[in-house]
Formats: sequence, C-alpha cells, structure tokens
Amino acid sequence: MTVTNADPVAAEPTKATAARRSAGGGGLGRYVLVRFLLIFPTVFILVTLVFFLMRVIGNPIVASVGGRLTPEQLQARLHAAGYDRPVIVQYLQYLGQIVRGDFGTTVTDHRPISQIILEYGGATVELVFYALIIALVLGIPLGMLAAYMRDKWPDVLLRGLAILTYATPVFFGGLLLKLVFSIWLGWLPLGDRASTRVELALNNVPGATGIYLVDALRTGNGVIIGDVLQHAVLPAFTLGLLTAGIFLRLVRANMIGSLGSDYVDAARSRGVRESRLVRTHAFRPALVPIITVMGLQIAMLLGGSVLTETTFGWRGLGFELQQYLSARDFVAVQGIVAVLAVIVAVTNFVVDVVAALIDPRVRY
Repeated sequence: MTVTNADPVAAEPTKATAARRSAGGGGLGRYVLVRFLLIFPTVFILVTLVFFLMRVIGNPIVASVGGRLTPEQLQARLHAAGYDRPVIVQYLQYLGQIVRGDFGTTVTDHRPISQIILEYGGATVELVFYALIIALVLGIPLGMLAAYMRDKWPDVLLRGLAILTYATPVFFGGLLLKLVFSIWLGWLPLGDRASTRVELALNNVPGATGIYLVDALRTGNGVIIGDVLQHAVLPAFTLGLLTAGIFLRLVRANMIGSLGSDYVDAARSRGVRESRLVRTHAFRPALVPIITVMGLQIAMLLGGSVLTETTFGWRGLGFELQQYLSARDFVAVQGIVAVLAVIVAVTNFVVDVVAALIDPRVRY
C-alpha cells in the first residue's frame, strides 16, 4: 500500500496565509495598527462636538464673568481670549492648541487645564480603579452563579439585583449608602478622600502622585493606609455597583450560551465535574465580551464619577468639572471634557488590543 503526500498546490495558500499573518497583514499587527489610527478621528470628533456645543450655549467669557465687568473690560477680555474672532478661526486655533498639549486656561481662576488634570486626575483614576475592581469582583462571580442556576430563584434574584443597580441613579445610591453606613451605623466616613490629618501627611510625601493609596503605601503607615481605604469604600461601591450589574448580565448571557455548546456537552460526557465546566470550559469564552465592553464601561465610570465625587466630596476631575459648570466656566468644562475624551479613546484602544490577544477571532 502506497501513501501519497498531500497536494503541494493545496498547501501553498496555507503557507502564504501563515506568512502574511506572521508579517502582520490581515492579522494582529494590522488590527492593532487600525485601532491605533482610529484614536485620532475619534478624539477629533469628540473635541469638535464639545467645542461647538460650548459655543451654542453662548460666549464663555460673557457667561462666566460678564455681569461683573464693565463693557470696556469685557471687550478687552474677549479680545485677549480671541472670542471676538470668527468661530472657525477659534476652532482652528483650538485644534492647534490641543496638538501642542494645551487645553486652554480657565476663565474664573486663570489656571491652565493641564495643571488641573495633574492636580486632580489622580483622584479620579483612583476612584475609577476602585469601582472597576468592585464591578469585576461582584459582577463576574454573580453572573457565573446566575448562569449555573438558570431560571431558579437565585438567578431571578440576581437578575433583579442587576437591573436595580443599573437603574438606580448614582447620586441616590450614594446618599442611601451614606445614610445607612455612615449615619445609622457609623461604620464609614461621610465623605472626602481622607481625614484632615492624613491628607496633610500625604501632601508632604516627597514626589506625591495624587493617588492617595499609592502615597499611603509609600509611607508604610498602617493607620494612613486604613484611613484612605475607609474613605474609598462608599464612593467605590456607589460607582462600582453601576457597572457590576452590566457585567453580571453579560457574563450570565454568555455563559448560558457556552454551557449549551457542543464542546461543553462533550466534556460533560467525559465525566468532567460540573464546577470545572463552569470555571474553565464555559467561563473563558464568556470573559472575552467582558474585556471587549470594558472600555465603554470605563467611559461610563468616568461619567458617573462626576456625581459620585460631588456626592462624597471626592476632589477629583468630576468634582472640579461640577464646580466649573456651576460657575459657568465653559472654557474649563471644554478643556476637561476634551482630556477625558482622549483618556477614553486611549483606554478603548488598550482594551481592544487585550481582547485581540485573548481571542484570535478578533481581527480585521
């Protein structure tokens, strides 16, 4: 009996495809490049929308300080800021400033937006990090449990909880948590990022990052670390529960699909334990959608941080944004929102790359 080799002509396309993918064409390299290039039009569109929406509201100088200046002073201020020029000229100048990393200067207190970002950005990053950890720790295991107990009372209860956490306004959830755990039970602080004594100690840490947990760990003082974590519990849960409900429902839906797939049935027929089926065979495919939507959820957390920071007096970008909105300082609002748009675009790019590394199907 003679065994013939496979047709070399049929093998050629496979070799060519493998070579092309290894070179980046049609594979991971091309996907990463395209996703990176999409950052620029995304930021451009967001910045453009913010710029013109702020102009629709009215002149930012007049809105913020118009009633406190004489007509001559107001005109001088408008001319110095360039707001007496055509809108298209202002727009092109603003784009040029952003390219140079200059997001403008506030009208009310004459501070560069970059200085505000450096001073308060760490607080917002810290809060979003805490909230994301809470969302993952609660949403993923509860979603797995709901999928495993499908259509039983734990599943019904968890689905109702997910809807409730997502539908509850952030400020209302924060006030409710403060009422229960701070006023009634007295377990946790009402607000702020740390007690006054601890804040003074953290501000004196050499090379302070503005992320209190990092600075507290650098001191090596357990009392300071505990104080920082105590103040972070309620804001983190308030913001994290918003996203935990989304993760719960997403994990549940994808795991139900995975548990009913052929490869899970095959593993079950081989005698694989049910707990291992849930943890390994069904969970890993269900994790990919979580990573895919995580960029959008981070954008939602940044938006929710405005109300959360205001509710708990957490001095971050959201808190400052609310203050400038109250003062009708639209230049500051425009600059902070533009920076947040850049952060969201870059975060989505990183999340997309991670998703592509985990799931080979994510390609162009």
